[in-house]
Amino acid sequence: MASLTLMHNPNCSTSVRALDALQEAGREVSVRKYLLVAERLSENEVRSLAERLQGDPVDALIRRDKKYKDLGLQADGLGVDEVVSILVEHPSLLQRPILDDGTDVVIGRPRERQAAWAATGRAVVEG
Repeated sequence: MASLTLMHNPNCSTSVRALDALQEAGREVSVRKYLLVAERLSENEVRSLAERLQGDPVDALIRRDKKYKDLGLQADGLGVDEVVSILVEHPSLLQRPILDDGTDVVIGRPRERQAAWAATGRAVVEG
């Protein structure tokens, strides 16, 4: 069985729902509260997530965030290196929730993806 790690923000209702769904399905999941200094992702960890992310690397950024706008970021077309650089400097811009099953990494938006995570115990995209 895959080892599951949830990049989690307990102040985000979507992230809370993802954790609840995994736990209710009996999945063992490690929770990484990446906004806490003690649990912050290293550059290598951010790079690993970005490289294994199902979708484009820029999907890992919260582009509707005020900080994103205040920084004047334009992420369309950015590659892994640029996304990693942004996230290392501004960890609050990491999209959430993110499920890492050790092989694949998937963002839990839209919320319907979370049911697939809970059912399969894998970071999967329906379809």
